[in-house]
Amino acid sequence: MNPFDVTGFLGSAGLIGLVLLIFIETGLLVGFIFPGDSILFTAGIFAAQPQPFAQLWQLLLFLPIAAIIGDQCGYALGRYAGPKVMRGRVMNFIGQGPVDKTYAFFDKYGPFTVLFARFIGIVRTLVPVLAGFSKMDHRKFTLFSVLGSILWCDGIVLLGYFLGGIPLLRDHLEVLFIGSALTIIIPIAITVITRRRARKREAAESAAAEPVTR
Repeated sequence: MNPFDVTGFLGSAGLIGLVLLIFIETGLLVGFIFPGDSILFTAGIFAAQPQPFAQLWQLLLFLPIAAIIGDQCGYALGRYAGPKVMRGRVMNFIGQGPVDKTYAFFDKYGPFTVLFARFIGIVRTLVPVLAGFSKMDHRKFTLFSVLGSILWCDGIVLLGYFLGGIPLLRDHLEVLFIGSALTIIIPIAITVITRRRARKREAAESAAAEPVTR
């Protein structure tokens, strides 16, 4: 059940696997690696087939619930284990860039960030944790989380359901998946490369500053 093989994943994992993946994408920091947009769109396409892996009503009901519960777990993680999470290996791997970008969204849009972030890879994983860490009002967070989860899950599933009949889209799902995956892979790659260069530069500057002993 490889989530990066979208069609294979939906065929083998089914509705339960899809619900778990949507939960993990926002409930646990490791979920930032999953291509949620592509999987939701493909799930909508499959739901429109003569023998769907799940009924449309099941997707529209259970997927937003999974996303909402995931948001609540992410919020609790940030609120009660914030300092440890911020210094943890996963956050280190994600890098400071996406974190700064998420805080910038909070500064610009306030609580609406919780809604908008649903449609931005990596950011939707970080927002619940950072909302909890910054002690955002829980009721306000929940309100925008519910709205964002419904718009994201049901909106993209319905797009797939109604647009999946277009041959160009149906026959080139791999292009859609690659495009979605690149929105995650490229920022991470840039962050990793930038941090490595910074470490090398700091090491070189430190070596140059050391006094020469005779």
